[in-house]
Amino acid sequence: MIRSFLIGLVAGQRGMTPLAAVATGTRKGDIPVVLPLQGLLRNPLIAAGTASLAAAEMAGDKMKSAPDRIVPIGLAVRSVTAAYAGAALAPRGRRGLGAAVAVGTALASSYIGWRVRCAAMRRYGQTATGFVEDALVLGSGLAIASPSVAGAERSA
Repeated sequence: MIRSFLIGLVAGQRGMTPLAAVATGTRKGDIPVVLPLQGLLRNPLIAAGTASLAAAEMAGDKMKSAPDRIVPIGLAVRSVTAAYAGAALAPRGRRGLGAAVAVGTALASSYIGWRVRCAAMRRYGQTATGFVEDALVLGSGLAIASPSVAGAERSA
């Protein structure tokens, strides 16, 4: 369940990164194909699409007009992607619990991350804090979902 919890932390900060991380993990064989539509994530075009969505979200985050992560649509997206990623990373027979853990973690960490980012932005600005957050989120997401890509050993 630790991977489901950790991917929930990632989802709380960036809504599309968990889906891109699961696509990468699925393509690399770090995550077995067990969920509906997960086989599609092995398709290079679909995997590239998830990466593009994650990159677009990260780019959009640097814009002054970017909405806060705690707006209802942002929380809804985070909940959906966290649930899917949390289920994909959970042990067999515990996928529902993995989804629930990831969603709960994503929602809680969205508010915590928003407060931390607001405080950091007052000191360092939106762009600099966004790039630091992106690096942490992307690196963490890959390490959690695809240890072979991140250069870590699989611990699940």
